Parts: sequence; C-alpha cells; structure tokens
Amino acid sequence: MTNSLHRFRRFAPTLLVIAGSIGAFCAQISNAQAQSAPPTAKPALAVTVTRPQPATLPIRVPANGNIAAWQEASIGTEANGLRLTEVRVNVGDRVRRGQVLASFEAAPVATELAQSRAALAESEAALAEAAANAQRARELQASGALSAQQIHQYVTAERMAQARSDAARAVARTQELRLAQTQVRAPDDGVISTRSATVGAVLPAGQELFRLIRRSRLEWRAEVAAPQLARLRPGQGATVTPVGGEPIQGSVRMVAPAVDTQTRNGLVYVDLPAGDAARAGMFARGEIEVGPGSPALTLPQAVVLQREGFDYVLRVGPDSRVVQTRVKLGRRAGDRVEVLSGIDAASTVVATGGGFLGDGDLVDVVEGRPAVGRAGLLATERRP
Repeated sequence: MTNSLHRFRRFAPTLLVIAGSIGAFCAQISNAQAQSAPPTAKPALAVTVTRPQPATLPIRVPANGNIAAWQEASIGTEANGLRLTEVRVNVGDRVRRGQVLASFEAAPVATELAQSRAALAESEAALAEAAANAQRARELQASGALSAQQIHQYVTAERMAQARSDAARAVARTQELRLAQTQVRAPDDGVISTRSATVGAVLPAGQELFRLIRRSRLEWRAEVAAPQLARLRPGQGATVTPVGGEPIQGSVRMVAPAVDTQTRNGLVYVDLPAGDAARAGMFARGEIEVGPGSPALTLPQAVVLQREGFDYVLRVGPDSRVVQTRVKLGRRAGDRVEVLSGIDAASTVVATGGGFLGDGDLVDVVEGRPAVGRAGLLATERRP
C-alpha cells in the first residue's frame, strides 16, 4: 500500500500536465469551429404583409380644374355723385334678395323729390282749371255764345295743361327712383365675394361696390382631354378633391360644346354642394364616373412607394428577403389602388414599415402587432 501511494505521488505532476494539454487542445478546436461557422443573419425589421385583393372599381375619367362661382353678380351704384354713408355687409356675409347692402346720402335727392312733387301739384291744379274751362266752352258751343276759335283755345289749353301735368309726374317719379337708388340692395340670395365700397366716397353711376356669388353655388370647371368628352353626360357623378381638402361629391351639369384649340381640352361643369370645404378660385383634382364597375386587382395605397419617379412595392420572397418590384397602377377608389402589372394575386408585399427597407433586406413577418424595429424606427413587433 505504501509503495502504491509512493508511485502515485511520483507520477501525479506528469498526469496533471497531460490533462492540461488535452484541455487546451479541446478549447482551441472549439474556438476554431466557432470562428469557421457563418454568422446568423438578423432581420432588419419586423413587418406585416398583405396580398392583392380583387375588387370592383368604377370606370372614371381623371381631370384637373378650378373651382369657380356658378354665377357672379356685380352690384354697383345707380346714384350719380352721391356720398356713401353706410356699408352694412362685408366679404363672406350671406345675404338675401332685396337686403340693403349700403346707403348713400339721401337728403339732396329727397329735397329734389319734394320740389318735383310741388311742381306736380301745381300742374294738376292748372290742369283742373283748364279742364273746367274747356268743359264750359263745349257746353256753350251749341248756344253760339262763344266763337269756334275761343272754344278751340280752351280745348288746346286743357291739352297743354295735361301734358305739363304728365311731365311733372314723370319728374316726380324719377326723383322717387333716385331716392330708392340711394339704398343698394342685393339682386339675389348669395354670399359676398368681394367688396370695394368705402364709406365717405363720392361715386359716379355704375361704380362697382360688391360682387355676389349667386345662391352660394360653386362649380368645378374640369379640363378634360377631347377624346374623353364623348363619354361624359350631364348627371354623371364626380369626386372633386380641392388642394388640402376632403373629397366632395358633385354631378356633371354641362359639357362645353367647344374645345380649346391650344390645349385640346374641353370644359366640364360640375355642380358642387353648398358647404365650407371649397372656395372659389381653388385648384382641384377629381374623377368623373363614366361607367359601371369592372373587376380589378387592388392594394392599399399606403403600400405603394414612389422612388426615382416610379411606383414600387416591396415583395417578400420565400427566404423572407425583400424584393423591390416596380408596378404599374391604374384606377383609385378610396384608399385602394388598382395594380395593372408587376405582381399577381399570390404575391406577398410589405404592408407596414416599407419606407425603412431596401432591396434584399431580411425581414421578420408578424401578424400586425405594433412595435419598434432596429434603430428605434417605428415598424411592427418582432416575434419573441
């Protein structure tokens, strides 16, 4: 027993050296294997995906144009050389037919009216006297008390008095009209679009004071290419979108009978409903429905990216890598757009987070739970 223990103690250092060498050799082998193994690729973002969906889209003709007043009335002064004393309305005010918009100084006209009425009363008195004399002369004609010449003079005096009375009545009527014209009234219901009236101004007859959009009606004057005009008819629906505004539903009122020789476009007049969304003078884009719907392959407009002047979608391949695919778009309806070429109904495209991806990026497809991707960019949640 003593000899065995003595032998173990003799060879123990040698065994420890051998064991350490074997451990170091195994560690080197493990490090070499780890370095030779390819690194695992990590997804750039977690994204949700969608597929093209069939839908029925209406046939529409796109157009651009300006929004304008249906009819605009120019309201001016008929009183000549009078001072403007009061302006009761301003731009944007809604008015009713016959409402007083402004007033001129009426005292000078009222004085002239009083003079003309006095002259009328005087002429009527003279007419009554002349008529009485003529009547007596006619009654005495049979008795021979008056000569034919005297009778003729009385009758002539009556006619002259009648003419002077009619002239005085016309003058009085003219002064009444002038007095009425000192108040400027609205010719129709509508909204005031411009105002040039200034209190204290002495204006000539015919000077414009206001402009009125009659009945507050607006219309979209759409410019449509000549080949498309034959497809348009009054009563067809139209969707008009002013710049920076919400879509407005209107209807075609009239198609212009002539085409501009310079642009080869024709005007289409689309009635718009009363409201505050549109303003006269605004530019608007729109579409006019010219036929029933037809089948189409559609995608949400949000998944389409515009890069270098072309439309693209990010298609997800079988290896979960993104393939930037150019597509050709067609009709639009709401938030969906028709895809004419580039992908088919079986394609899978990135629905969210596409703006942060490039061609060939590896993605992690999830089921639409919002989260934050690499570098703090808003994308969708990664799988745990």
